[in-house]
Amino acid sequence: MRKAVIIGAGMTPVGEHWKLSLRDLAVEALLNAMEDAGVDKVDSLYVGNMVSGSFVEQENLGALIADWAGLGNIPAVKIEAACASGGAAVQEGVKAVLSGLEDVVAVVGVEKMTDAWPSDATRYLAYAADAEWELFHGASFVALNALIMRHYMKTYGYTEEDLALFAVNAHANGAKNPYAMFKKPIKVETVLKSPYIADPLKLFDASPVCDGAAAVIITTPEKAKELGVPKEKWVEVAGMARAIDTINLANREDLLTLKAAKIAAEKAYKMAGVEPKDIDFFEVHDAFTIMAALSLEALGVAKKGEGAKLAREEQIAIDGDYPIQTMGGLKARGHPVGATGVYQTVEAVLQLRGEAPNQVPDAEVGLTQNIGGTGSNITVSIFRRV
Repeated sequence: MRKAVIIGAGMTPVGEHWKLSLRDLAVEALLNAMEDAGVDKVDSLYVGNMVSGSFVEQENLGALIADWAGLGNIPAVKIEAACASGGAAVQEGVKAVLSGLEDVVAVVGVEKMTDAWPSDATRYLAYAADAEWELFHGASFVALNALIMRHYMKTYGYTEEDLALFAVNAHANGAKNPYAMFKKPIKVETVLKSPYIADPLKLFDASPVCDGAAAVIITTPEKAKELGVPKEKWVEVAGMARAIDTINLANREDLLTLKAAKIAAEKAYKMAGVEPKDIDFFEVHDAFTIMAALSLEALGVAKKGEGAKLAREEQIAIDGDYPIQTMGGLKARGHPVGATGVYQTVEAVLQLRGEAPNQVPDAEVGLTQNIGGTGSNITVSIFRRV
């Protein structure tokens, strides 16, 4: 089977981009990635996006963005997997290269969220839940995560302060990321004093509504050599997988296990020929602090019920045994939902090239994990320095 390498990466700052449209953001990130790779054309385009039809009343993003970027009559399509749309789009791009059907593929993740009223944004994001079993009964996405967090705390004896440590770590790393929405470190007290949005979830336990786009260029080692891309810029896609779980929490076997992440991680580890101990950093999906704890457990980094313990023991910091959210994660970098998985990929590429603003020393292998819904659709990808 062919191998796939990422040879270009680009992104826009995450924030409230009032003067930029969805297409502006997507094309800026895409052209940045193409410039980084040194290519002026691609064979196809995959767009990761969750809910552009509601947020900006625009679908058909493949045609929109490829046309606006001047890519010609290439195949282009939108990939939707809730908040895991970006991660899914990256994996679809990799599969296109591995299949041999395409040699140079572009993937861009984009979301324009701030043009909507906050109440509408809450409703649009809840589309990732079960419309009939959850949303119809008033269970917002925030409320569902709050239920999980309360159950986790009660089951394992953790406090709100323990979970707040994930936010503190994310903001400490985001403070050094010029593309992050929030560039200011916070203290535990900042999280604990923030208002409840769905008890026990507080404002600083949650990622922000924001805009942004990120992109990568994927090809084979042979094509990268032919294009003249320096080998130090290559990052191998060593392993990847994705899986689903029940879309609603009521039918979940175990509310405190991200089964889809566990299954996807096991497959990705096998494909890459690595174990959790071999991973130098983890970009996990911390849309809410509770998801960071559960993700570490599902990925095999911590035993069940001990994800929050890693934060308490400071093992998730840059200089810890299991660095996470090295450039701020969803919490501090921001979470433009359909773009998040691609931002994670770009951040992994920068770490493995040794170009990250918050560098993990001697990083050789990195993992990204992108969650859709409350764990119903999850991607895991493993990247290796060439």
